[in-house]
Amino acid sequence: MTQVPFGDFVAAARARGTLVVQPRMGFSDPRRMREGLARTRAVDAVTVGTLTLDSYTRVRELAAARRALADGVTLNGYPICTHPPDTTRAVLDGIHDASFPVQVRHGSSRPEHIVSALLGLGLDATEGGPVSYCLPYSRTPLADAVDSWRTACEMLAGHTGDGRVPHLESFGGCMLGQLCPPAVLVAVSVLEGLFFARHGLRSVSLSYAQQTSPQQDLEAVAALQRLAGELLGPTDWHVVLYAYMGVYPLSRGGALNLLEAAARLAVTSGASRLIVKTAAEAHRIPTVADNVEALETAARAAATTPAPPPGPPDADSEVYAEARTLVHAVLDLHDDVGAALLTAFRRGLLDIPYCLHPDNAGRARSFIDHDGRLRWGDTGALPLAGAAVSTARKVTSADLLAALSRVQRAYDSGGTP
Repeated sequence: MTQVPFGDFVAAARARGTLVVQPRMGFSDPRRMREGLARTRAVDAVTVGTLTLDSYTRVRELAAARRALADGVTLNGYPICTHPPDTTRAVLDGIHDASFPVQVRHGSSRPEHIVSALLGLGLDATEGGPVSYCLPYSRTPLADAVDSWRTACEMLAGHTGDGRVPHLESFGGCMLGQLCPPAVLVAVSVLEGLFFARHGLRSVSLSYAQQTSPQQDLEAVAALQRLAGELLGPTDWHVVLYAYMGVYPLSRGGALNLLEAAARLAVTSGASRLIVKTAAEAHRIPTVADNVEALETAARAAATTPAPPPGPPDADSEVYAEARTLVHAVLDLHDDVGAALLTAFRRGLLDIPYCLHPDNAGRARSFIDHDGRLRWGDTGALPLAGAAVSTARKVTSADLLAALSRVQRAYDSGGTP
C-alpha cells in the first residue's frame, strides 16, 4: 500500500492554503468504524481519518474488552488490540492510502501495546505524551508514564523503511481541556515535542486547544510556533488546533458557531490541522453523521477566512515570555527531557491548575479575567515572578464553576465570550 507520511500530507495541504480537518471518531463495531472512515474521506474537504480507541484498551484491560465484544456490548471506541488484525485490515482496506492518512488516538499513559498493534497494521501516526496522557487521565505515576512513552517513541521511530516517517502528536496543548493558562499549554506541548524528537521521532505535531479569548489564543499559537522554531531544529513539525475542549454549548446553533470560531482561529493563527467537535457534544456520543456535519462546517468556515499575512507571526507577547521561561526552566534541569519533566513537576516548576494527579503540585490556580483572558490567580512555585504574573487573586469555588460554563453560556445566548 502506497502511503504519504502523515506530516508530509499535512504540509502539502498547508502549501495549498488548505486547513486539514479531522474528527475524534471511534466505534467498536468494525462495520460502523469503516463507515465512519469512508464518510470522513468523502467529505468535501481535506481530511484525515481517526481511529479513537475505547477505554478498556486505554488502560490495558484487554480481557474486559474481549468479554464486552463477546457479550455484544458497545464500547466507547475501537478496540484495536482486541479485534483480530485481519478485521482491522478489512476496516482500512481501500480507505487508508496516500490520499487519506489515518491516525490512532487513545488516551493511554502506558501505550506500548497500542503502538505495537497499530504498527502491525501498517499505521504509523498516533498522539499523546508522557505528561498529557498521564496527569489528566490516569493515576499512573508520572515516572512510569515517562518510561512507557520513551519505549513507545523508540518503537515508532524504529518503524521506518518504504518511505515511512512515523508521526507523533503531543496532546500537551489540551491539558484538562480548559482553564489552563496558555503558557503552560504551550510549554508542555513544546517539551513533549522535544521528548519525542530526542527519542528518535522525525515528524511531530504540537497541539493547542481553543480557550476563552481569541486574541490570547492567537498569541499562544504564535508563541508555540516561535518556540518550536527555536528548539525543534530539523524535526518536521506542524501545529494542530483543537476546537474548545471544555463545557460545550447545549444549543445546536451555539455549538456550530463555536466550531466555526475554532476554524477561523486555525486559519488566522497559521495552524495546519483542526480537530473538530460536533453539535451533539453536550448531549451524547456523536454519530458518523454528526462528525460529517462538523467536518463540513469547519471546512466551510476555514475556506471563507482570509489567510494570515505572510511572514512570521508576532510572537512577542506575555504568553511567549511565560512559556519560554517555563520551557527553559525545565530544560535547565537535566539533559534528558524525561528526567527534567519529572524534576520539574516534583518541584512545582510545572504545575497544572486544578489537576488532581498525585504527581502534580496543585498549587497553581487560574481565572478568567474581565476581558476573557486566562490569568494566574496563584502561580505556586512556577518560575513566573514579577511582570510575568499580571494579576493575583483568590479563586473561589463559585468563580471556578462560573468559569467552567462561561463559553457554553456565551454561545448558547448567541454571543461570544
